[in-house]
Amino acid sequence: MTTRADVAPSPGTTPTRARVLARTCRAEWTRLWTVRTTWWFAAAAAVAMVGLGLVAGSDAAGNPDPPYGEPAWVAPAIASLPTQFALLGLALVAVTSEYATSAIVPTLQWAPRRSTFFAARVLVVVGTATGLGALLAVVSGIAAHAMASDILVLPVDDGLSVVGTSAFVFAAGCALAVGLGLVLRSTAGALVAVFLLILLLPLLLPQFGYRWMTEVAEVLPGTSAVFLLTGESGAESITETSAVVTMLVWAAGALTLGWLRLVRDDADR
Repeated sequence: MTTRADVAPSPGTTPTRARVLARTCRAEWTRLWTVRTTWWFAAAAAVAMVGLGLVAGSDAAGNPDPPYGEPAWVAPAIASLPTQFALLGLALVAVTSEYATSAIVPTLQWAPRRSTFFAARVLVVVGTATGLGALLAVVSGIAAHAMASDILVLPVDDGLSVVGTSAFVFAAGCALAVGLGLVLRSTAGALVAVFLLILLLPLLLPQFGYRWMTEVAEVLPGTSAVFLLTGESGAESITETSAVVTMLVWAAGALTLGWLRLVRDDADR
């Protein structure tokens, strides 16, 4: 006869939190790359980033007054602006797609520790999008240099600065997208919110001429992203430090709200 003692796990067999997190991250990685939309967004990011690098290099080569000695890293710095939207879309859909199909219910049954699941999803989705964006930034700079190798240069220090800045903007933006996706649980709603915060409101609000609207635009993450990537934003009060802090606050706030809804609300609500 089998007793409870016979089937009870022996001490030390319960997986640690680190092991559970590692297993969940592995599952999230597999899920992310088995979804077709991930590849479409990755392809869109590659076309935007590398394509604009090739265009920039070709433009430099055909310039009647060639910019000799200019760093090719200017290309990925500018190309990061449109590329970020493909990466934001990748991060957002990776979160909201399961709510649209109700697949989130079996997912949370498999990973009942919601905080661990939250950490794994954020790490995998944000890490993947950021790593992909940084890699494409490097390729974009190399592509620009290849098109005008006798004109443009590839200094390592400038490359590290540009790629690092782009990676930070991608990471903060994707964290914001993941947080909004967990809060809204709707692909359409989250996409609208992300585009408003990153693109539309920073451009539109200052056009109305009201000082308070301009001040609101200055604290939006999109304004800080433009400043970090181009050095220009149209706002005199923005500094590199304030831009970094602004993006971190928005990302942390969105993730906090997303975590709270994930651990407190039913998955199908």
